[in-house]
Amino acid sequence: MKKHRIFCIALTLVMSLAVLAGCGTSTQQSTAIKIGGIGPLTGGAATYGTSVANAAKLAVEEINALGGLQFELNFQDDEHDAEKSVNAYNTLKDWGMQVLCGTVTTTPGIAVSAEAYNDRIFTLTPSASSPKVVEGKDNIFQLCFTDPNQGIASAQYIADAVLGTKIAVIYNNADAYSTGIYEKFASEANDKNFAIVSVTTFTDDTATDFSVQLSEARNADADLVFLPIYYQPASLILTQADAMGYTPKFFGVDGMDGILTMENFNTDLAEGVMLLTPFAPDASDEKTVAFVQKYQERFGEIPNQFAADGYDVVYAIYEASKKAGIKGDMSAADICEKLIKVFTSSDFSVDGLTGENMTWSTSGEVSKAPKGMVIENGVYVGMQ
Repeated sequence: MKKHRIFCIALTLVMSLAVLAGCGTSTQQSTAIKIGGIGPLTGGAATYGTSVANAAKLAVEEINALGGLQFELNFQDDEHDAEKSVNAYNTLKDWGMQVLCGTVTTTPGIAVSAEAYNDRIFTLTPSASSPKVVEGKDNIFQLCFTDPNQGIASAQYIADAVLGTKIAVIYNNADAYSTGIYEKFASEANDKNFAIVSVTTFTDDTATDFSVQLSEARNADADLVFLPIYYQPASLILTQADAMGYTPKFFGVDGMDGILTMENFNTDLAEGVMLLTPFAPDASDEKTVAFVQKYQERFGEIPNQFAADGYDVVYAIYEASKKAGIKGDMSAADICEKLIKVFTSSDFSVDGLTGENMTWSTSGEVSKAPKGMVIENGVYVGMQ
């Protein structure tokens, strides 16, 4: 009887230890790294933030389905407003954010990156492209091209493809993104086979009537208009140019992406518009085909470059986290230092939708090649 009792007690202890061990394993696996996201989900720039948020969610779901390292995503709306973006950042910090995917747009990105730098929260922005976002901040990185690089690449592309000989530029001189691209474009144009014959500006407050800018471009015989701006004012420029019978070529940058999904815009007017972007949804590689199909099935539209950026941000964080041995129970500051070390190491690169063998400098800038796109029959097609 005594032996039987001892055996029962021993068996009970073994079972209890097994249960405790099982609980411990479950807890460890369920400790997810908290990734915060910030971007415009409402307002005029909503297509940018919504695209990033949707694709980031897809990436997190795919990663979590693999087992092992787990992510938890919390994406906040900033309406493309710097003050609201900082408020969103503080909300995420209170939630326990350990890594930031954001912000999506540049002006909020400049404000939020200063906060993340002080708090030592590692940040990888999908599309806030101004150098001011990363300048002097060792823990802030960009997945997108910087504004200067876009300006230089645009000038080179226009020259190499001989897209125009007399170039007009219309840019927003109150916007860091637009100004940064224009300045480098103008500098690079000095030794190219085209001339800048007209430069006109606008601000957010005056972005409704572009008749003066377009008239000056037409009077200067510009055969190509360079638009280093977002798609909202670009849609008005295309509409008003059509109304006045002015039909130059139009060339934009990544901020133009989104124009085909803009409400109340006649997308026929975007036919032939060219832009530089790192993502081609019509590409035939396996990764792009799978992403486009999944995104389209889930959200009912073809993903734009911002969606691809958001997807790549999450996977870049995932690959770096695996390499650094990061776990969900680490502090944000410890995760930050580990990710900085990996992202700036010579043996770390990421193959994504927006670039192969993407690497990062110690200044936070990404290295990858842009792709020329043209809108044909309502879709983006790669330019040869």
